[in-house]
Amino acid sequence: MMPWTEWRGNSCRVRWETGKVDPKTGRKIYDSESRTDWTDEEAHNYGLDRESDVRNGRYVARSDGKILFGDWADLWMKSVDLDPTSMYGYRKRLRAQILPEWGQVPVNEITTIGYQTWMRRLNARYSANYVKDIRILFSMLVEDAASHKPPLIRESPIPKQNSRRGRYVPPVKEEKVEVPSEDLHQLAENARQVWGFTGYVFMMTKAYTGMRLGEMFGLRREFVGPNWPECEEDKKLREASLKRYCGKKPMPVMRVQWQHKYRKDPDRPDDKGVPHLAPPKYGGARTLVIPPFLADLHAQLLASHDSEWLFPAMGGGSLLTTDFHTYYWKPTRDGADARVGRYERPELKPVDSFRRKRIHLVRHAHGPHLEEDGAADVAIEVRLGHVIQGVRGVYRDVTTGMEWHIVKVLQARYDRAQRG
Repeated sequence: MMPWTEWRGNSCRVRWETGKVDPKTGRKIYDSESRTDWTDEEAHNYGLDRESDVRNGRYVARSDGKILFGDWADLWMKSVDLDPTSMYGYRKRLRAQILPEWGQVPVNEITTIGYQTWMRRLNARYSANYVKDIRILFSMLVEDAASHKPPLIRESPIPKQNSRRGRYVPPVKEEKVEVPSEDLHQLAENARQVWGFTGYVFMMTKAYTGMRLGEMFGLRREFVGPNWPECEEDKKLREASLKRYCGKKPMPVMRVQWQHKYRKDPDRPDDKGVPHLAPPKYGGARTLVIPPFLADLHAQLLASHDSEWLFPAMGGGSLLTTDFHTYYWKPTRDGADARVGRYERPELKPVDSFRRKRIHLVRHAHGPHLEEDGAADVAIEVRLGHVIQGVRGVYRDVTTGMEWHIVKVLQARYDRAQRG
């Protein structure tokens, strides 16, 4: 059937078949468009173009996008394969910000202006990082509605982030200061007073490996000291590691195999979750060479307890299940008054470069220290568990010479700090 036109007041309207049928009535579904500047021929040609889109599978009918955004978000969440923690975060942002604003809005009625107005309100009220997370999730949902087969909307109304409009607002960056090795050693001494020899070795390990906090929590005894690589279950990895690190010129080594984190049930977003061992971020399981002083500390710590964890909590269990920030990190970085009695300890001096800062900034200091001492960029990135992109990631590799250099410079840095 050909499109047909009709005049309604000062506007010319064209109607055409969408190629779809209403499942409730069995009747054909039509779409239309009206304009005041059309002639009959222009309107007819527009209808012909739409019918061509229908025949070639390009057409998106208005009825396709009438699904409420909240219903589309529910279908989308059920279709994606995500880490439980990511699923928990997505549901939390949907529930808190996205669905109250857009849940009852049909997908095809989301407009660029409406989106930008909403973003402006969020930016005025919340942190830049929080708004960014909301924007990314909302954009994914809308863009997938456009790319869905059959599509629900012709194109996403969300403007690309690099096509800037309005006043430039520089991104908010966390203030960082240069961290001397002496400050890292002071953190370790404070940690010794807070939770004993385990605390001292914990902070020295974080300072001289740059491991993430979850990786520190998940560091089991079999992956450090003389236990690894002999106990490695993967035969190929074990043989290669024994040859590389335990041959004629052995290097002290440890293995980052897991991170300890909570596994959250996506259907119970308010629950804390269950502790479990998961692969490191970006699948970054990796072998780390370490300076001799740190290998000696690990051996002493292993001999001092029989916990499954290299770094057990003060109560003997897992650090993950503690309020680590309040009882371990805060007094270590900010200092604390002297205690007497059962929990006696001396006054702890604050470490100014870390006052009121996240423990993750200890990791941030590791890379610059290695760069200062001439370590290869690729060795630093691999050591930190980063994914190296592009051709550089394909053709660059870490050699034993690069690893020996890291061992030597870290031991030298430790020796200098100890001498004061």
